[in-house]
Amino acid sequence: MKALRLHGVRSALIVAPHPDDEAIGAFGLMRLLKRRGARVRAIIVTDGAGSHPGSRKWPRTRLVATRRRETRAVLRGIGIGANDVRFLALPDGGLTAGGGAVRRALARALAQTRGHDLLVMPARDDDHPDHRVVAAVAADCPAIRRLEYLVWPNRQTRARPATHAFPLGVGAAAKRGAILRYRSQFGMITDDPGGFTIARNELAAFTHPVERYREASR
Repeated sequence: MKALRLHGVRSALIVAPHPDDEAIGAFGLMRLLKRRGARVRAIIVTDGAGSHPGSRKWPRTRLVATRRRETRAVLRGIGIGANDVRFLALPDGGLTAGGGAVRRALARALAQTRGHDLLVMPARDDDHPDHRVVAAVAADCPAIRRLEYLVWPNRQTRARPATHAFPLGVGAAAKRGAILRYRSQFGMITDDPGGFTIARNELAAFTHPVERYREASR
């Protein structure tokens, strides 16, 4: 596995299927690029409402607003302002069912975000179907360089290995702190027993001191 080199990157686009995927997949990369003076933009594809569909205290509008605030706060902490974060509000868990309309909406958003020389996107073999839909559309987005990040290892087939490693060093603690700021995903919502909560072993995987990426070709 090669060391990830980011020299010469002046503008990067991070594509996240759900609010928090951008931090799980690429927090260290974004943090370093901002420290080097690069422009970093993020597109959050879904509204995040699928994590707790059975909560009465947290209906869709409240949950979506909360997840947006969490994302903005995390990204603001590394210097990415609100003007560089776009929420598409497509249905969480429904990208596959949305078919062509969803794909066209995402493709339009990606086409409108131009001028980047690095595209960071979910892996095309991620286990989550939303991630796979986003990856398939993002693969056609013009970019000089593409990197894929894996959030959920595929349970059906063995994922292709990463090609590049990015050790976080002292930034590992910052990444862990950032992910923990998504409190809606860590048990804050208590009236939906079937709702999603990041488990301890998942947090350990998400906060590994080395971010791994796969160089992707078109």
